[in-house]
Amino acid sequence: MANTNLLIVDDDVHFAELLSLRLESLGYQVHLAHRATLALSILQKHAIDVVLTDLRMEHMDGLALFNEVNKRFSALPVIIMTAHGSIEEAIKATESGVSGFLTKPIDIAALERLLDGVLERRSSAEKKVGEFHGVFYESDLMHTLAYKLEAISRSQANILIQGESGTGKEVTAQAIHKASAVSEGPFIAINCGAMPANLLESELFGHQKGAFTGATKDKVGLAQLADNGTLFLDEIADMPLDLQVKLLRVLQERKIRPVGAEFEIPINVRILSASHKDLKKAVEAGTFREDLYYRLNVISITLPSLKERPEDIPLLANHFLAKFADKSFSRDAIARLVQYPWPGNIRQLHNVVEYAVALTPGKLISLQTINEALPEETDAPFIGLNEAKVQFEYEYLQKALAITRGNVAEAAKIAKRNRSDFYKLLKKHNIEPSAV
Repeated sequence: MANTNLLIVDDDVHFAELLSLRLESLGYQVHLAHRATLALSILQKHAIDVVLTDLRMEHMDGLALFNEVNKRFSALPVIIMTAHGSIEEAIKATESGVSGFLTKPIDIAALERLLDGVLERRSSAEKKVGEFHGVFYESDLMHTLAYKLEAISRSQANILIQGESGTGKEVTAQAIHKASAVSEGPFIAINCGAMPANLLESELFGHQKGAFTGATKDKVGLAQLADNGTLFLDEIADMPLDLQVKLLRVLQERKIRPVGAEFEIPINVRILSASHKDLKKAVEAGTFREDLYYRLNVISITLPSLKERPEDIPLLANHFLAKFADKSFSRDAIARLVQYPWPGNIRQLHNVVEYAVALTPGKLISLQTINEALPEETDAPFIGLNEAKVQFEYEYLQKALAITRGNVAEAAKIAKRNRSDFYKLLKKHNIEPSAV
């Protein structure tokens, strides 16, 4: 708290100064601004941890200020205060992503609790959000994987990337390339299952003019184009057996022979490969060469499905949203995204966000829009009893708070729990009363 910097924005000078004195007596460092434009100027000069702004101000109101803060300082929490509180305003503010909503006169104890929660969540986010050359994550599972990716990227060994369709195998391969010793070289990708077998060899190794019908000129293969860089072979399990033999020879001798050529070309490439199929089973079935498998699988990593890393869903959804438009998700829209099972993984999430943007004329993507963008869930798995209890408890708490308009004491009475126990349940489910 001693190092926590707050910015109070309010055109009521007397109120702002009084609130500043009370917060300073609690140990906070406080800056004052009597208009939104001055607040933005202060944010440029000082490291502010939380903004507390009045809702109704001349020229630029609190929500407009929040939107500007969100554009320029996206991780900065904003709490809105108003003497004209209403449920509609509270819903609009919190759905926009505001960290909290308080009515005047301000209950200092309630403000302290809100500040504690906001600062704790921000601290946790700063510690957990990570990026590895374009791979974004927050979950412990992906933090562990990122450490492994960083370590193996420095090696020149061939790497096999496995995982369900849509889990980001090519993005991961690009990240490994960017962190490798050949990052200045080219990254060339080819999908082995996306073209006929007779064209795949020519695409991969090139051909000479006249090598086959339609070969009207010499063609440089992708393996040669990847010289002194990385060649990424996606869906390697779909490569025909006869071409697998030729690839094995390339890996052993580091030379390629274009189709129709009598000469070989030396190459220096790092091979990364990927498959959503189980290559061990393919070897057992005789559709994939065992010797090639061991050549490609010097190092192996398996990417988790999106449902195994639900903590990353809001982060990824907002990352994709920022690429498409200047919009935001409502809180219940984000909750729906987290609850969905994502059989198509990250690729499906990307497509759903893009579709939701197209369906949304305004700034806020609602729960209804997300439901329209999501396909209907069929054959949904029957969840376990413990998971069902947790889901019911979360929904029950949300409804109790909605009925009582965020009044914890009243909600505890409805739930027939004492207030202390009810607070513990809210903390367990990471529910902030002011955000309901």
